[in-house]
Amino acid sequence: MSTAQLSRARGGLDLRAKALRFAPVALTAVLLLGVWQLVIGLFDVPIFIMPTPVKILEAFQNDFGPIMSASRVTVEAVLLGLVLGSLGGVAVALAVSRFPRISGPLLNAAVLINCAPIVALAPIFNNWFGVTSLLSKAGVAAVMVFFPVFVNTTRGLLQVAPLHLELMESLAARPRQVALMLRLPNALPYIFTALKLGTTLAVIGVIVSEYFGGTTEALGVYIAYQAALPRFDYAWAGILVSGALGLAMFGAVTLLERFLMPWHESLHEEKS
Repeated sequence: MSTAQLSRARGGLDLRAKALRFAPVALTAVLLLGVWQLVIGLFDVPIFIMPTPVKILEAFQNDFGPIMSASRVTVEAVLLGLVLGSLGGVAVALAVSRFPRISGPLLNAAVLINCAPIVALAPIFNNWFGVTSLLSKAGVAAVMVFFPVFVNTTRGLLQVAPLHLELMESLAARPRQVALMLRLPNALPYIFTALKLGTTLAVIGVIVSEYFGGTTEALGVYIAYQAALPRFDYAWAGILVSGALGLAMFGAVTLLERFLMPWHESLHEEKS
C-alpha cells in the first residue's frame, strides 16, 4: 500500500472516530426533541406554557432576520464583557501571585462582587453608562466573568512545582521572567477552564441586563418583547438562539485551547 493510500485510510479512520464520538450527542438531542414534541402533543399543552419544537422552528424561520440582527448586538456585548472580565481576572491574579499578602483582601472583594445579583447590577450599570450603551451590558458580563477567571488563574499561578521555582532562582530569573516563563504556562489549563465557564456566564449576564433596557436590536430585548405580546414561540426561538450562542462560544474557547496547548495531557487522553 502506498503512502497516499495509507494517509487516506488514516483520514477515514479519524473521520469515523469523530463521527462515533459525536453520535451519542446527536442521538440524545434528537431523542429529547422527539419526546418534547410528543409529550406536548399528547397532553395538549397550551403554547403559553411550552410551545412545540416545530412551532419554535417556524417562529425562527419567520423572524430569522430580526433574531440574527439582535444576536449580533448581543454577541458584541458578550465578547467585550468576556475580554474585559478575563483581562481583569488575569491581571489581578498576577498581582496576587507577585504579592501574596494582598491575596486575602482581593479575594474577599472578589467574592463580595460575585455575590451581587445580576438584577441589582444591571440597573446600576445602565445608570452609569446609559441604557442603550454597549458598555453597560458588557460591564455586567465582565463582573460575572472576572471571579472564575481570577480564582482559577490564581490557583494555576501559585501551584508551581518547587523544583521549577528553585531552577528559575538558580538562573537568577527576575519575577517578571518567572511569571511569563513559568507561572503563566502552568496556569493556562486553569485559565481555559475558567473561560469555558465564563462564556456561558457572559451570555447570561448580557441577556438578563438587556431585560432592563437596551437597544431594540438586542436578543434580551427581543425575548422580553415577544413574551409580552404574547408570542411565546417567538420568545422561545430567541431563548434557544441565546443558548446556541453560549454553546458556540464554548466551542470556540475549546478550539483555542487545543491550538494553544497541544502539549497538555488532557488533550492526549481525549485522542487516546
